[in-house]
Amino acid sequence: MKKRENFSGRAAVIMAMAGSAIGLGNIWRFPYLTGQNGGAAFVIIYIIFTLILSLPIFLAESAMGRRSGTNSRTAISALVPGRAGRWLGMLTVITPLWILSYYSVVGGWSVEYLFQACRLDFIHLGPEQVSGSFGRFVGQTWTPLLCHWGFMLATMAIVIFGVKSGIEKFSKVAIPVLFVLVVVITVYSLTLPGAMKGVAYLLVPDFSKVTGHTFVDALGQSFYSLSLGMGIIITYSSYVKKQENLMAAGLGTSVCDLLFAYLAGFAIMPAVFAAGIAPGSGPGLIFDTLPYIFAQMGLNSPVFSSAAAILFFVTILFAALTSSVSLMEVGVAYITESWGWKRRTACLALFLFCGALGTLASLSFGPLAQVKVFGLQLFDFADSFASNGLLLVGGLLSVILAGWVMPRKALFTELTNGGTLRRNVKLFPVVLFLLRYVAPLGILAMVASLVI
Repeated sequence: MKKRENFSGRAAVIMAMAGSAIGLGNIWRFPYLTGQNGGAAFVIIYIIFTLILSLPIFLAESAMGRRSGTNSRTAISALVPGRAGRWLGMLTVITPLWILSYYSVVGGWSVEYLFQACRLDFIHLGPEQVSGSFGRFVGQTWTPLLCHWGFMLATMAIVIFGVKSGIEKFSKVAIPVLFVLVVVITVYSLTLPGAMKGVAYLLVPDFSKVTGHTFVDALGQSFYSLSLGMGIIITYSSYVKKQENLMAAGLGTSVCDLLFAYLAGFAIMPAVFAAGIAPGSGPGLIFDTLPYIFAQMGLNSPVFSSAAAILFFVTILFAALTSSVSLMEVGVAYITESWGWKRRTACLALFLFCGALGTLASLSFGPLAQVKVFGLQLFDFADSFASNGLLLVGGLLSVILAGWVMPRKALFTELTNGGTLRRNVKLFPVVLFLLRYVAPLGILAMVASLVI
């Protein structure tokens, strides 16, 4: 049997897991969900959910992954024998591929906007013309499709190289670059006229706007951003060496994720108010807002504006790729280990499968705009079904398996390295309590609010 690859060390683990977490979920999804749910109140709920519910689940999935040393489907099947275990395990393979199919559409948008930045379109058109360009672009047929397939091709190319040569090397470069570029954009965004309204929107909570759906969106975003309930953390953790500190890696990933989300909020929301765009305008928020920023910058400094636009859309593309490679890797790990396929063949098969599904999501803004599922366009249905359905079910599965099915001694061994990490030993009872009682009740409450 071929020896499995491992990440080279803790920094590589955090960078790879943070790469999965820090992606379009933070740059693209977090700002528009914040806008749709009243601003700072949503952010506070999101942070609480991440620390109290999502972090313990992250640690649980990390423990299951490293303990099994295999793909997510096989890891689940080992805890739940028989047909039930096989089906539950397949859920962790299907979910990331479902997400990748429409996530790659958004990744394709970043490809198109990078091309526009390189062509200096934002400067030549001016702020007023740029502000409505997103709707015109996604309503087309062929350009969004070509960008979607191009993004899928880039994802496949990285995953083909494997864990160390592909995912680890790419994440080590991409994540530091992402942080630096988002900080630069944030600094400029805060200097725009009217930007302080956006700052207040992110800092001053208005709990009168909080509804039951706000809590569902906050938990769904937390799961989505940290890649929970979709087999990614189980798969990535199976590549983590036994001497690495899973609690430290989990905390480091969560902190990086929260910090980057908040930074993305300050990069986008002040500019949203400066541009006079409604903060709750939906998935196209950043693609409406950022071109306006760069067009506005171009009135005074065309060279700086062009450079900033190119750098930022490179940032978005990097962010999208760090997450998309983790989504594809789950399926690749399962296919190569369970079916015996070569990595290259598995990557090609998933490229074609997810690309075909993503084609429907892309066309839902144009030719298939009138096709609705439960009153939602295909793209919106795919996103809602994933974040408010598949991820919640997958997260509940993880807490039940790790908290109640996985032997306590095995969980203790993985999270404390056999009791050698004293600080982790002290924290273990807290993690176990959150995992067994708080997290399941929290998830069930969110599911109930969707049904009622």
